[in-house]
Amino acid sequence: MEECCSTKSENKETKDHKHFDGDGHNHSHDSGDQTTFQLFLPAIISFILLLAGIVMDNYIKPEWFKGWIRIVWYLAAYIPVGLPVLKEAFESIRNGDVFSEFLLMSIATIGAFAIGEYPEGVAVMLFYAVGEVFQTLAVSRAKSNIKSLLDQRPDEVTVLKDGQPVTIKAETVNIGDTIQLKPGEKLGLDGELITQSASFNTAALTGESKPDTKGKGEVVLAGMINLNTVSLVKVTTAYQDSKLSKILELVQNATAQKAPTELFIRKFAKVYTPIVVLLAILICLVPYFFVDDYQFRDWLYRALVFLVISCPCALVISIPLGYFGGIGAASRNGILFKGSNFLDVLAEVQNVVMDKTGTMTEGVFKVQQVSIKEGFNQEEILKMVNALESKSTHPVATAIHNYAGEIDYNLPLEQVEEIAGHGLKAVANGKELLVGNFKLLDKFNISYDIKPDTIVYTLIAVAYGGKFAGYLTIADSIKADAQITIDKLKALNVSSTMLSGDKSSVVKFVADTLGIQNAYGDLLPEDKVNKVKEIKAKGQSVAFVGDGVNDAPVVALSDVGIAMGGLGSDATIETADVVIQDDMPSKIPMAISIGKQTKKIVWQNIILAFTVKGVVLILGAGGLATMWEAVFADVGVALIAILNAVRIQRMKF
Repeated sequence: MEECCSTKSENKETKDHKHFDGDGHNHSHDSGDQTTFQLFLPAIISFILLLAGIVMDNYIKPEWFKGWIRIVWYLAAYIPVGLPVLKEAFESIRNGDVFSEFLLMSIATIGAFAIGEYPEGVAVMLFYAVGEVFQTLAVSRAKSNIKSLLDQRPDEVTVLKDGQPVTIKAETVNIGDTIQLKPGEKLGLDGELITQSASFNTAALTGESKPDTKGKGEVVLAGMINLNTVSLVKVTTAYQDSKLSKILELVQNATAQKAPTELFIRKFAKVYTPIVVLLAILICLVPYFFVDDYQFRDWLYRALVFLVISCPCALVISIPLGYFGGIGAASRNGILFKGSNFLDVLAEVQNVVMDKTGTMTEGVFKVQQVSIKEGFNQEEILKMVNALESKSTHPVATAIHNYAGEIDYNLPLEQVEEIAGHGLKAVANGKELLVGNFKLLDKFNISYDIKPDTIVYTLIAVAYGGKFAGYLTIADSIKADAQITIDKLKALNVSSTMLSGDKSSVVKFVADTLGIQNAYGDLLPEDKVNKVKEIKAKGQSVAFVGDGVNDAPVVALSDVGIAMGGLGSDATIETADVVIQDDMPSKIPMAISIGKQTKKIVWQNIILAFTVKGVVLILGAGGLATMWEAVFADVGVALIAILNAVRIQRMKF
């Protein structure tokens, strides 16, 4: 039964909708262009014939509507909705899945015809077919938010060859090529803006409708739409490695990671279905030995009713659909879940642990002050620091470059080495150059005459030739929605903790400003790991939010890792379970809310299905429920559950 309703749901996605392959291109199937009317057409034909048959049976009662004509009439009503199910039942048996939902519906309806209950046999299959169509439409709606991503990457782009625009396939563009992007066109590959400035619509990637203006040298991503002037973009990433390609890969794999509830229902259905088939047989045959006026027809009817009721359709369809709806709602808001299991985990998170730089702050630093000691040439020191920092991707390097100006690439730098959590080391003009935090100076036993803890700003210490040469102060600004983030986390009863490699005074200042309960600075990557281990040792489930390469280990350790996907490093995005595309921390409580709401809807469906089916199963076994009650217990509950599952896509978070 594992491939009963669940496989049917997945098959429908493949048959009735576009799917995407490994390179992200669209592929349509024959039924992919079916309208809602075409989907309902077999059910409409069946309904008209069934309704006419019931009217002739009970009201008009014409003489000719008897015998084989009546049987053929109801068979004609049955075939449009029944034949596809009979074919599916045959295919399932051939593939080794004997106890499928298709087999249950086939046995129940054919059995109804065998005992002369033609209208009820048609009605059961008709309502089942209507439920199938609603399921198809619900799945289509749930997938639409995610599938819209597939239209964001054009197959062709315009590149400049010897100064002339040439249109070529996007996958053939080389790194270093220049793309010409006209107003209204979508960018096909990630790159760096060459034009002085340009505005882009980034809604497909971030869920943010507000235009984003980029300046010369800034990163622009595949899927962004150019809004104003003709722009030039230098390609920096291969077509298959673009951020959007990775998003599509995440989306393709998202449904493979099943939530525990989903897995349980599948296992339950696999055991449950053979049991109810056996019970139906027993209901039909066992009373022969205990009931004096045993009528095979009556007890067969009870068994058939029992079979219809027992179909676990409402559970096995609506639960995956609920999770898929949650993934779709999140993607519409620029939040990508790598699996439905992370919706469940995030719903139960008790402590959100976050990095500071690039997560709660802009990650855009500006040099505030340069203090170089006497005996050192400030201009020379700044040139060397600027040249050394050009080897780093840290936002601090950009701040120093913006302050010091052009990098002197002729300056001899040798033995350049990055010391994790400390800074950079090199040999410049034959002397050792150290640029980083004051722990770097401590590591190399270089004394200094200031107290770093007394300065709130981020400090960049410089040592040259084995002596303390001075420092730079750098300030970062808190993100506009950081305060909203913390307030919403508190409203959700979720604790917050800040871990940062930045100096403790800076971390404490940011934490106090935002109202973060716990904050720790001066941490190396392994220190962050140890802090998260301490929190988990207290029995708290942890979500870690980060953006840097050094955050990847702690992201992997946490119960659910969240990466800032706009400015975040590829390593962190690869490791994370949830990716926030626009770097807005307010999406963290939104993701938690979506997880909570998804779990709530899933459990509503489970309770509804078990309650109604349990009651009607007992009534059916006792002969107190007819096929009509059975239809409600199966298809009716499934429809209610499906409609409940798709509610999440209309919600605002």
